Amino acid sequence: MASAEKKNGTHPVIDETVCKGCGRCVAACPKQVLRLRERLSCRGIKPAEYAGAGCVGCNICFYNCPEPYAIEVHTEE
Repeated sequence: MASAEKKNGTHPVIDETVCKGCGRCVAACPKQVLRLRERLSCRGIKPAEYAGAGCVGCNICFYNCPEPYAIEVHTEE
């Protein structure tokens, strides 16, 4: 596998309508680029969000998320 840190535009996309705010993705991320959002969603939870930089595309957040379709990791080279 090529160095993930050299990938441009790699980032997680989190669907706040599916995310339940459990924080498993936040805890699992080795680069600590995810966090629980400060303000509540329309469902009254604090969904996960991407901090904006540092994702290496490892997909650990995706595999640790218990909710299908809550997280996708997009990679653009």
